[in-house]
Amino acid sequence: SGWSWVPGWFAGNSWLLPAAVLVVVLPFLVAEPFVRYAVHRWELSGDVVYARSGYLTREWVFVPVSRIQTVDKGQGWMERLLGLATLEIRTASHAGSSTIKGLDFAVAAGLAEQLAHRAEELRDDAT
Repeated sequence: SGWSWVPGWFAGNSWLLPAAVLVVVLPFLVAEPFVRYAVHRWELSGDVVYARSGYLTREWVFVPVSRIQTVDKGQGWMERLLGLATLEIRTASHAGSSTIKGLDFAVAAGLAEQLAHRAEELRDDAT
């Protein structure tokens, strides 16, 4: 009596709604990791961190290691659940900063340590 607004065909087949949602959402859940892998790249080469992201519009960011001020790694609850992390590389200029998402936690920790150490070495050489 409380569900009188629901069509009769749906009242007898209430399993259709979760099934329809699953059919619509499942392809996106399966494809999303592959799309992210295809559109996000990063590389540390010598004195530059290179990051590329985007599918329809692409953004390339080159961050000189000598200009790095802070390197932070963080995890949201979903990243923590999956063992991933986000690495934020900050410079004095917002345009020179970069964020690398979806790294394995051990890779993010190692890269953060390596970048901080290399930035310190390059700053010492410049003075």
